[in-house]
Amino acid sequence: MAAVESSDLRRRLGMVDAVTIGLGSMIGAGIFAALAPAAASAGSGLLIALAIAAVIAYANATSTARLAALHPRAGGAYVYGTERLGALPGFLAGWCFLIGKSASAAAMALTIGSAIAPDAARPIAAAAVIALTVLNTRGVQKSALLTRAIVAGVLAALAALVAAGLLAALGGGGADGALLSLGSDAPEGAGGVVGILGAAGLLFFAFAGYARIATLGEEVREPESTIPRAIITALGIALLVYALVAVTVLRALGAEPLAQSPAPLVDAARALGGTWLVWVMAAAMVVGSVGSLLGLILGISRTAFAMARDGRLPGALAAVHPRFGVPHRAEIAVGVVVCAALLVADLRHAIGFSSFGVLLYYAVANASALTLTKREAAGTKAIPAIGLVGCVLLVVFLPLTSIIAALLLIAVGVVVFAIGARKRRPCDR
Repeated sequence: MAAVESSDLRRRLGMVDAVTIGLGSMIGAGIFAALAPAAASAGSGLLIALAIAAVIAYANATSTARLAALHPRAGGAYVYGTERLGALPGFLAGWCFLIGKSASAAAMALTIGSAIAPDAARPIAAAAVIALTVLNTRGVQKSALLTRAIVAGVLAALAALVAAGLLAALGGGGADGALLSLGSDAPEGAGGVVGILGAAGLLFFAFAGYARIATLGEEVREPESTIPRAIITALGIALLVYALVAVTVLRALGAEPLAQSPAPLVDAARALGGTWLVWVMAAAMVVGSVGSLLGLILGISRTAFAMARDGRLPGALAAVHPRFGVPHRAEIAVGVVVCAALLVADLRHAIGFSSFGVLLYYAVANASALTLTKREAAGTKAIPAIGLVGCVLLVVFLPLTSIIAALLLIAVGVVVFAIGARKRRPCDR
């Protein structure tokens, strides 16, 4: 069946669906993947780094919520930057989101493959991407329903881990409360202001999922009220979960073993003495990564769709399926790109790379929010200012290899923008 020429998406998602999609994107990607590299950077200052990342994430979420209420269209900060700052800042926001989150999606797919069969991790990862891409093309409500089931299961597993840690603490066994103190059991070279800020930048990767709610702006019912409430709600729940789990894992393992662990939550379950809990956490890691990958494909495809609709990417990606009302060509293109990225993706490097792209994406969102007048949105401009400064600061302290790789791809994006601008110029005269 041919795609329709119209580029209008259908509003089918309610408040619970929007919160669930945001949570599914955050919980799966963040809590299972970001703790180990963050501990390698911050040592036992991990909790301080988490607090810094949370403050900046709150500022970004508030700015995003204000903008989403005024511009409830697919594309998130790409739309806000274009509307408020100009074509180039908007394009760079969208481009950074696409490259950062594509790497993140590949890393999540590899997490799934490695957990199921390490010797066949990449083929399994590719199969997961293909399966979830097909699901997404069948309609956004099906994706939301699957995400709701995934989030419920992962939250139940994390609650079991936190409960086991609490019981161990009350019983005086299986964990060491001294491991929570600053400077205790820290990896060599970790800690200090530089290490903590670097860890905050990596942990920001874990909070970035609420952007998925904004990128689905055209598919949410009553977006002016639903999107802001959903963003803040999802972020608040994720922060509470992250704090409880981080304390539990740090207390169970200590900073150095945590930094070296390929599966820190599974190792924490083993340290707490529950064989059954080890199996539960291993299953939750796979399921959570599936939920994260599902949300990533949703968000990336909507940003690609919005950019294509504006002529910033090939126009064929702006097609909407006549029956399911989704940008199916953009979703398929994202699936192909992520499968290609699987050939070179590495989980730990992908986190830094993704954080760079997403931090710049939110820097544009905060800069856009600074242009809002009191008539357009209530609230102080101090919040977007904190968000903007925080994003730029965390970018500086990310791993150097991540910064260099991201800057090279951003330079490619500038070339793409310039070529597109030259092609459009004669038509505009």
